[in-house]
Amino acid sequence: MRTGNPALSEKAFTVLDPSAEAMTINGTVNKTAILLALCVLAGVFTWNMVYQSEFAFGEAGVNPIAYPLMIGGAITGFILALIVIFKKKTAPYIAPLYAIAEGLFLGGISAVYEMQFQGIVLQAVTLTFGTLFALLLAYRSGLIKVTENFKLGVVAATGAIALVYLASWILSMFNIGAMGFIHDSGMMGIGFSLFVVVIASLNLVLDFDFIENAVEAGAPKYLEWYGAFGLMVTLVWLYLEMLRLLSKLRR
Repeated sequence: MRTGNPALSEKAFTVLDPSAEAMTINGTVNKTAILLALCVLAGVFTWNMVYQSEFAFGEAGVNPIAYPLMIGGAITGFILALIVIFKKKTAPYIAPLYAIAEGLFLGGISAVYEMQFQGIVLQAVTLTFGTLFALLLAYRSGLIKVTENFKLGVVAATGAIALVYLASWILSMFNIGAMGFIHDSGMMGIGFSLFVVVIASLNLVLDFDFIENAVEAGAPKYLEWYGAFGLMVTLVWLYLEMLRLLSKLRR
């Protein structure tokens, strides 16, 4: 079993305890809903700080604690994600904190995009969840077959995207714009973002398949939180890429 999502690696659900209560699909769905709710609530907090700061602070600029909260949320979310990935039993406690941290970041960055492009956040949210439910329906109906070649292709493409982003970040540190085209609003930039959105979406299919296999294998109950956390990782990535793609199209 393969997935491009680092949270749902091949060994993610191999710690089985026959005496423990088994993981279920419904339980994982419920945990995912809880994480999404926490993410949205935290996002509303920083959204208000950034989006309403124009009226509250005038020429003074954004609420001074808004950006530190955003950056702190992103860094904290990354650290918490690593903890959950390497210590799966912490998922019931750390996954909700991860959702809150990511919410602080997403709320702020969403407000920044919204101030530039009115209505873009609603479009990105609609497209993200529309993609989620459409792919879930396609997967459950058997319209999409998760074959070994399908898995290998998505994982390889996900890894390639990660390398491109890493190379772009390193080059930007040295003021080298060799890969700046991926951030531009030209045809190449839009094409790249569209490709990333497609691969991020296909990772959802791999996540569905992996969680279903874990349930069939009798994974322990606490891994429902881990499965929900893995889905959150992919959804956060997909939402951010939707924002990037839509902003390029608007420009």
